[in-house]
This record gives sequence, C-alpha cells and structure tokens, in this order.
Amino acid sequence: MPLSAQEIREKFRHFRILVVGRANAGKTTLLQRVCNTTEKPKIFDDYGNEIDVDVVKSSVDRGYHDINNALMFQSNPGFVFHDSCGFEAGGEDEFKKMKRFVSERASMRKLDERIHAIWYCIPMDEYHRAITTAEERFFSECDTSNVPVIAVFTKFDALLSVALGQLRRTPGLTRRDLFEGTPKLVEEIFTNANIWGRLCGTRHPPKNYVRLAKMNIDETDCGPLLECTMGALGDKALQMLLISTQQTNLELCITYAVKNEAMTFIKRACQGLLQGSEDECILIQTEIAKWFPHTG
Repeated sequence: MPLSAQEIREKFRHFRILVVGRANAGKTTLLQRVCNTTEKPKIFDDYGNEIDVDVVKSSVDRGYHDINNALMFQSNPGFVFHDSCGFEAGGEDEFKKMKRFVSERASMRKLDERIHAIWYCIPMDEYHRAITTAEERFFSECDTSNVPVIAVFTKFDALLSVALGQLRRTPGLTRRDLFEGTPKLVEEIFTNANIWGRLCGTRHPPKNYVRLAKMNIDETDCGPLLECTMGALGDKALQMLLISTQQTNLELCITYAVKNEAMTFIKRACQGLLQGSEDECILIQTEIAKWFPHTG
C-alpha cells in the first residue's frame, strides 16, 4: 500500500540535492529562492554537527567545499543540499571526490541518505564558454545511476542584455521593434550556442533543463525548477517526498494531484469501474489530499 504524505514526511526527513557549478554560477542565490529566504545556509558535517561558517569561509570564498557537508536553511530544513567540491576549477582530486560521492550516495540503502536529484548550474552570463572542461568531464565520465541531473541555466536574463545590445546597433529600429525583437533574439542566441544539444550528445546527458532569470530578486518563483525536477524523478514516492519538502508551490501540488490521482479516477469512471459510492468518494478525496501536505 502506498505511503501517505504524512508517512513519507515521518519516514524520510529530507529531500537531498547535489548542486554542481562553477563559482559565481548563482548557486547560493538559487537555493535561497528555493527555500524562500535571504539567510545564509547553516553547514553540517557528515555526523550532523554544525560547522562554524567562519572556519570554512576562506575555502568557500575560493569555491572549494567539502562535498560531504550538508547545507540547510532554517526556513526549510527539509531540503538538504551538497555543494560540489571545487572540481570545476580543474582539480583532479576534487573530481574524484565528487564522482565517489555521487556513486556512494546514489546507491545508499536508506532513501533518506541518498541524493535524489542533481542540479548542474551553468551561468548564461558566460554563454560563450557555457560548456568548459568541467562540464565535458562531468557529463562524459560521471554515471549518476538513477539520480536525474537537471541542467540549470542560471542568469538567463543576461542574454536579454546581449540581445538588446545587438539590436540597438541595428539602425532604424523603433522601441516597439526592440521590445518585440529582444525575446526572439534571445531564443536565437541560445539556440545557436547549441548548449543543450552539446549536453545531450554526451555519454551521460542531463534528464532535462530549465532556464532561470532574476534570481537576485527575492520574490522570484523557482516553480519551473521544482516542476522540472518532479518530472525527472519519475518515481511517485520521490515525487511525493519533494512535494512534502517544498512549501511554496501550490500549483505544483495541484498539477500532480490532477495528473496522478484525478485523471486515474476519471479513467476508471469512463471504464465503468466506479460505482459512485460514498467509500469511493472518500478514497478519491484521500488520494488527492496526499499531494497537499501543508494544508488542513
């Protein structure tokens, strides 16, 4: 019998994500938006002991982290994040540590201790060098097993500035031309850069991608990233774990309640498999309610 949302929250305390990406890719800001906070994360070692941020500040500032350390926000301690340990800078030892971490955490017997998703952040303010040696090595050599990887194109609004600058150099364009032409040129720039195509051509390509802009604004919605992650998970239990962990996206709850429960009951009704009894109505309500763990 499938676990209820309450049982999932009690049995599995955390949804664990490995966040990969070079320095200045906007990783910390992204996590703050996901957890709806402006606070800095607390850092815990592999034994659950909190680490003094000042002790590791110099390493963090240089882009080096202990990948085994957990980053958590007080606003939503259900999310546990692990930051890649500086392999993007080209260190062989760091790359091996990252591969070992992924291999071990992807296959742990306890679901609560596994990594459930990987977000690979690629900043678009450097779209000319979006795929460096680090990305090539990760997607060619790092087998993440059943853990889905989402390519997260951060700072996507930087392409707006690029597109607008190109159009402004075109004589005779009106403000309306700029307004209508800029989004189209952004799509053209992104398509011509062939970033997604190159990633798909690797040995271990990402499951999907999402484009995020204006992450520096506190109210920015990370719904597209959560929805993309939900779709990549595939497994219903993991989807419910993510639903139980995230606390801000009601639309996501509605989408999956309809997709997984309402549509199932509609199909059964069309096949004449439902009698419309009170017990069936209660069952339908109960199953749909599982996708709304933070209400009621």
